[in-house]
Amino acid sequence: MRRSKRDMIKRAFERGYQMGLSGRSKETCPHGRGPNQLSWLQGWHAGRVDQWDGATALTGSYQLSGF
Repeated sequence: MRRSKRDMIKRAFERGYQMGLSGRSKETCPHGRGPNQLSWLQGWHAGRVDQWDGATALTGSYQLSGF
């Protein structure tokens, strides 16, 4: 099994980041309350900040910090 499938918190962050970078609403979060939702929203926010700074879905990158 791949490591990304085992680490659901990291995976939620990555998915949230992609949604934020593409300009989607945070209301599209697929997770209920809990650590996965928090991680997804943190990723979404990081993606939105990168989008505001001029990154696109093809050029955007991020660094996981604090995990």
